[in-house]
Amino acid sequence: MFSARFLATALFLLSCLTIPVASFADSGVDYSNAGGTLTGSNSGFSLSGSTLIAVIDGSGMVTGDLGTVSFTTGALTSGNLQTGGIFAAGGTFDISGNGTNGVPSGTLFSGSFSGPVTWAITTLGNGTHNYTLTGTITGTANGQVVEGVTVQLTINTGVGFFNGSTRIAGGDTTIVGSVPEPSTVTMFGTGVVGLLGLLRRKVQA
Repeated sequence: MFSARFLATALFLLSCLTIPVASFADSGVDYSNAGGTLTGSNSGFSLSGSTLIAVIDGSGMVTGDLGTVSFTTGALTSGNLQTGGIFAAGGTFDISGNGTNGVPSGTLFSGSFSGPVTWAITTLGNGTHNYTLTGTITGTANGQVVEGVTVQLTINTGVGFFNGSTRIAGGDTTIVGSVPEPSTVTMFGTGVVGLLGLLRRKVQA
């Protein structure tokens, strides 16, 4: 279970991440996750054990321990794991609910990455590092074909670089009925990166 302080931090991150949601569509669903282990090699990334902590749709926001978020990516196509790179489309992306607070039990979204997945490093002023994984996804939700985008932030890895495994500080996945514009994805990721320093201090406190 997460501490109250961690959940407060994650919900603060959520409130900041949802600012650009209106740019995707008027009727999307926004899923936020926290925690979990991100492992990676040249064969691809995988996320396991990440908790779904919030769902926002047209009826409002629900928070709590609501389910899980997991994914795998395709293989590395350029760059590297330490300083950033691009991973191929494909893999899997799954969001599941556990029946808590009105969120249905079972699969909420099932799909895969529809385009290249970006793995980017951010070096902070003190020489430590955070990483951001960003990609577009496509799949099904409630029997409908839907698409969207996900942004996942790692915890601060210190002065060292990614060494094959790290934790997720927070993530946000927005699902809509049409493909997000690339410029919107860029805006989304840029806003997230701006939160890394504050998130690092709060999570490590």
